[in-house]
Amino acid sequence: MRKTIVILLIFVSGLSAQKLLTLDDAVKIALQRNSSLIKGENSLSANEAELKNAYGNLLPDFGFRGSWTWQRISDDGGQKQIDFFGNETITPSLEKDTREYRISAGGNITLFDGLANYSRIAQKGNNLESAQLTLEKLKQDIVYQTTSFYYAVISSFDLVKVREDNVKFNQKLLETIEERNKLGSIPIADVYTQQVSVGNAQLLLIQARNSYENAKNQLLNYLALDIFDDYELVDPFPHSDDFSDDTLPSESADLHSFVQEALKNRFDYQSKKLDVEAAENGITIAQSGLLPSISGNFSFSTSGVKPNTLFDRRIYNVGLSLNIPIFSNWSTESQMQFAEVNKLNTLEDLSALERTIKIEINESYLNLIASKKQLEVTRTNVIAARENRRVNHERYNLGSGTILDVLQSDKDYTQALTDNISARFEYYRNRDKLMNALGKLKIEKYQ
Repeated sequence: MRKTIVILLIFVSGLSAQKLLTLDDAVKIALQRNSSLIKGENSLSANEAELKNAYGNLLPDFGFRGSWTWQRISDDGGQKQIDFFGNETITPSLEKDTREYRISAGGNITLFDGLANYSRIAQKGNNLESAQLTLEKLKQDIVYQTTSFYYAVISSFDLVKVREDNVKFNQKLLETIEERNKLGSIPIADVYTQQVSVGNAQLLLIQARNSYENAKNQLLNYLALDIFDDYELVDPFPHSDDFSDDTLPSESADLHSFVQEALKNRFDYQSKKLDVEAAENGITIAQSGLLPSISGNFSFSTSGVKPNTLFDRRIYNVGLSLNIPIFSNWSTESQMQFAEVNKLNTLEDLSALERTIKIEINESYLNLIASKKQLEVTRTNVIAARENRRVNHERYNLGSGTILDVLQSDKDYTQALTDNISARFEYYRNRDKLMNALGKLKIEKYQ
């Protein structure tokens, strides 16, 4: 009784140590721990600061300054000097101390600079919004990458179960063959052949388990989790036999309409369009160097030889400055050319991204259709291979078949199961890839 309690406690503690990790949990963890996403979110504060600074340029700056100086003049005298009338005089000895206290406050304001300030505000606003959209696209990519890793783990686990069932089948068949060999109804060669088959099945099981562990380690590493923690993953589609989805294009769909939809939905495409607008703002900023600028300044200062006389003398100052550029050593022209080239390059990036989106949608759509068809074929193959193995096994038991027929039919059945599992999760991966290409991969529920 005591041993039973100890075993039960060990079993319960083992269960409590195992952690459940669903697909939704994995995606949430990835969105919280992804290094690139964290760095991007940190960089947003810099974009916000730049926009705030651009608004600040419309306001006057203001500063305060205080000073104190002390000066002593010591002259020993006795020097000969000629005055204005040509008379020679001897300078007397002198020692004089002077002190001055000064306080001043003032600032400057730009009244007109060729609309550069307003264009700079628009540019920094576009940069900030572009960075935010880039982060949203990164989140979608993280969701897609996480689901791919998760599907790989579940697929590997299902393959382990197939290999385990195959080992059990071959071991049971070996026991049957050994018993029939003892009765003299089956030659010893069949026993040896089946022993080799059992060994191969066990080897394939070990390889399947290694593949499963490797897939799980890749997922946990991507999620920044400890690979030595015991996690139990849950199949997100345990009883899914219907692979139709109204959100996906049909086989007769017009891909051009889906491309247009993707251009409206894709965060990276919208971000790149904002980059083009920011480049146009840069041209306006550069062209402002051709226009005159007007700035104002204001100040108040006071000084005195003693602190209590500091405000006896007050100076107020207000001024305007007009600056008309005539020749700037071609620096303005250089800035305008640089801004124009930057816009052209940004437009080229936008065009390249549009072509990439079209390719992604076309390839993802074709792969999804192919994987769906492959899934249908593999499911049919599983049914046929299962029946073929059953028939060959019965024929062998009746003595009308050979062990090689049984082994080949078992190999075909195992391969059919493997192909079906691979096709099943390949369909899910292609489905998510197409949704990501369309910009319709939802991330709201994970945040």
